[in-house]
Amino acid sequence: MASNLTAKWVLITGASSGFGASAARAFGREGARLLLGARRVERLEQVARESRAAGAAEAWAHGLDVSSTTSVDAFLAWAGTKTNRLDVLVNNAGGAHGLDTVAQGKDEDWETMMQTNVLGLLRVTRAALPLMTNNPGSSIINIGSYAGHVAYEGGAAYCAAKAGERQITGALRLELSGTGVRVSTIDPGMAETEFSVVRFKGDQARARKVYEGTQPLTAEDLAETIVWVASRPPHVNIDEILIKPTDQAAIYKVHRRQP
Repeated sequence: MASNLTAKWVLITGASSGFGASAARAFGREGARLLLGARRVERLEQVARESRAAGAAEAWAHGLDVSSTTSVDAFLAWAGTKTNRLDVLVNNAGGAHGLDTVAQGKDEDWETMMQTNVLGLLRVTRAALPLMTNNPGSSIINIGSYAGHVAYEGGAAYCAAKAGERQITGALRLELSGTGVRVSTIDPGMAETEFSVVRFKGDQARARKVYEGTQPLTAEDLAETIVWVASRPPHVNIDEILIKPTDQAAIYKVHRRQP
């Protein structure tokens, strides 16, 4: 039986690794047509090849830096040469940089988090909407974080950015009421991707420590959830999903097994 995502056009930002790459392969298995964007084009092209091998009807890769309006507009102009309709937009590009307190925080880290998680989300959505508003049943799926629900020390800017994502999602849902465009946020807790490696500036040992003794979410867990949200019937909108590993009862309550 054919999936209701077969031949649908899906645009994914930050698709070169982590949640974005896994989502691309998962949508590929559903037979979707993919438009993939990220800064690391070589890795992005590999994901496109993997997605085609998984069953994607089409999978195209193009460089995208969501912190640049010029790059975003060029990416959507390129997307417009492939299709005049977008069925799913996955705003995945983002991430955390550093774990400093406000007193020790660095402008470059703060600015990067706001540019990617907040302004990048706004830029990409603004540019993509003309391909979606005349397509009832299309979906905007924003990737948030548990950090958007609960603050923690060292996370002021990242928590603020992801709280911003939640509010943008809510505002969009109100603004698009009546168009048939669905707007969702999927907010993961502990998930082992490149997230902590990026946060700790390449310190692999420190990144591994975050997940020590636990069974965290995987990128595939999130990808499965993203595809499920996108494949609901057109009259169904999944507003928000907070998804955590069983080992994480709360932001500070994490069960860790002894080695």
